Parts: sequence; structure tokens; C-alpha cells
Amino acid sequence: MIGTTRTYNDKLKTIDFTRLPSHGQKDPTKEQKESLIFRIHPEREGKQLIFQIGTSDPERAVAASRIVAADVAGIDVNAGCPKPFSTSGGMGAALLQTPDKLCAILEALVKEIVPEFEIGISVKIRLLETPEKTRALVEKLVATGITGLTIHCRTTPMRPREKAIREQLKMIADICREAGVACLMNGDVDTRAQAEQLMPEFGVDGAMMARAAEANSSVFRPEAEGGVAPWKEVVEEYLKISMDVENRWGNTKFLLGHLVPGKLPVYQQVTQTKSYQQICKLFGFDHLDSKAIETDEALNIVPLSEGQKQGKGRGKKNKSALAAGGNHGQARAVEGEKRKGLSDRGSTGSEQQAVEAQPLVALQV
Repeated sequence: MIGTTRTYNDKLKTIDFTRLPSHGQKDPTKEQKESLIFRIHPEREGKQLIFQIGTSDPERAVAASRIVAADVAGIDVNAGCPKPFSTSGGMGAALLQTPDKLCAILEALVKEIVPEFEIGISVKIRLLETPEKTRALVEKLVATGITGLTIHCRTTPMRPREKAIREQLKMIADICREAGVACLMNGDVDTRAQAEQLMPEFGVDGAMMARAAEANSSVFRPEAEGGVAPWKEVVEEYLKISMDVENRWGNTKFLLGHLVPGKLPVYQQVTQTKSYQQICKLFGFDHLDSKAIETDEALNIVPLSEGQKQGKGRGKKNKSALAAGGNHGQARAVEGEKRKGLSDRGSTGSEQQAVEAQPLVALQV
């Protein structure tokens, strides 16, 4: 976010944060186009959006937060991500091993951001090796002036397939309540109804859902309003919103890989689509066809037939690389064939995770 420019997109009614690409300009004769880093839709999201940052430095955390603070409801520090891209930079779950640094980041945000923007500061953590260590950490964190703490009920080495550990939840919630800090639970919470059952049991103020929300965002809907919706209904609504804000096709397709059940035959067909027009046709959303065409044109997505005629297909081999590269060129060709094979079979969500970041959504009741 540092280095981005904030502008209002009158066409989409969004607030866009953009900057020039960091890899340099390839053609000095052409005007360089700014890359979209972050987009907010005030009417849809308004003051409900919590902006989570990955950081390992108090000053940069404040600098990044100040850019977006006027447009969000709060800033959350990610101290729970176990992925190497985060921990290698001292961010995410690595902060659990440097509690003084984590507290310094939170204190800086509370001191610099809260008075100016009047929004809350929160943190998301994981369990430590023992209840005693977790207690000590939570007591330090709630003393920094934060307004909320989310506890992912797994330790850093644990993977999502391992059952969440809830035995420490009540202890953590009690510490937070005494300090006037909201406590949210995370881990194996799949629906709003389940969250509402667990909250009084453990004394927490809310629940965060991530994997369940990626698979079906209607998990937040109350039972009185219909509860969890059928996946195809969710897909249709998701496509409408994506086209309204001209969401990048690669990101939309990636998330469709979560929304469409992987065991259905149509899932493999989804992996083959290359545009909004194709995906709407696949699902029979004829009423969205004109919007799909308009969105594809706005995103400069070339129809498949034209792309093939112009030789722009992604599967095309790079002959110059083969000619010049020796083993390197051959390796790239083999890799290309592997990717083609995966595409032919229908790539899985895990294979696509390196392409796009995954969103997290929280429910607070």
C-alpha cells in the first residue's frame, strides 16, 4: 500500500489505490499504466470493512494504515499467517515469537491512527505452545489499547485439516473481557448458526469464518433469512458483483474454484473458461450476457476465437526460448506441457493458490 495513489473511480463508484509497477517500464515510448493494488466499494462495504495488514515494523504499519484508514472501519494486524511468504519477512505468525515487536506495532497504530481517524485497531493471533504462554501473550496484547483480538484456535504448525483446539478459548475471552477488548474465535466455524451456538458456550463476542466463507459466502446469512444458499445461487450473485466492479478475471476465476464444488463435472469446465462471457454461458446465465460482454471489453479480454487467430493463446510454445535455452529452454517446454496437462484435467484450488491471495471475512454479532 505504501506508494499507492488514492483516486475515486466515478464509473465503478469505487475508491482505487494504484501505483506504477515495481518491475520497471518495458517500452519507454509507451505510457506506463498504473497497477490496481486495492479497491473499495463504499456503498457495498462502507464502514463494515476491516483492513488487515501484514507488517513487521511499527513505522511502516502506521504509514500503510494512514493511506487507507479514512475509508475503513478498522485496521487489523495479521499475527497468525503461517505461510513462508509472510513469516520469512518477520510478519504473520513470526510475530508470535517476537511479542515486544508485535506490541510495539499495535501501540504505534493505537497512538497514531486512532486519534486521527477514530477507528479501532485489532490483532489476529494463534495459540502458542502452552496455555501459559498464550495467556502471557494475550495479557500483553490487550494492554496495548486495541479494541479487538481474534484467536485462531490452532498453533502455527497446525494445518486446517487438524481439529481446532478450543480448550483455551474461555480463558482468552475472560482476559479480553476484563480489558474491554472484543474477542472473536476462529477455526472450524462453518455457519452463522454454529457461531451463534458457540459464542455463549465460550464467552466470545463473535466468530471469524474463512474457509467456509470462501466456499459459500452466504454462511453469514441468518437462518431467518434463508441461511446457507445453494452454491449456484451464490455463484450467480458473485458474478454480478464481480462484473459490477470489473474484478480482474484471473481473481474471479480463482474464487469460482472455491465456490463450485470440485466433485461436479462442471468444475472442470470452469477451469477451462477464459472470460466472463464464457462462464455466464456455461452456467446458463443468459440474462447476464450483455453485462459479461461489457465487462470483458472493459478488461480487454480478447474472445477465445480472436485470441486463437492472433496467436495469443497461453498454451503456445515459446520457440525462441527452445532455440536459445538448451536445458533451460527444454525445461521450460516440459513445464509448459505439465501446466497444459493440469489445465486439461482441471486444476485444483491448491494448484491455483500461488496465483491469487485469499480473502478472510469476519462475523461479529
